[in-house]
Amino acid sequence: MQATATVLVYSDDSRTREQVRLATGRRPAPDVPVVEFVECATPDAVLRELDKGGIDVCVLDGEAVPMGGMGMCRQIKDEVFQCPPVLLLIARPQDAWLATWSRADAAVTLPVEPVEFAAALASLLREKRLQSA
Repeated sequence: MQATATVLVYSDDSRTREQVRLATGRRPAPDVPVVEFVECATPDAVLRELDKGGIDVCVLDGEAVPMGGMGMCRQIKDEVFQCPPVLLLIARPQDAWLATWSRADAAVTLPVEPVEFAAALASLLREKRLQSA
């Protein structure tokens, strides 16, 4: 198993980024690597980090401003070669269809519920590990 996994977290709200970090802890499940975070508060920062490479999973806030995570997800799925899996944070369960439109790999509702979030993130990290093997 790789030593660490890099998770990009995009939200203009530092409290949302903190919720993601706290829900993840050192690792979201015993069978996935320890997580290191790259935090981004702007769409440009997300694109810069993805251009650098090395991101295993993206967590995007659907309520972020000026560009929501759904639009950001759709853009990176179109523009980033071998785009990492995306976990979308959505405001309401009824927004799940928008997560599908954006081509997110998984979605959980805000505020971040630690058990649900950790399970979704761990699942994406497992899938990423299988794709890389």
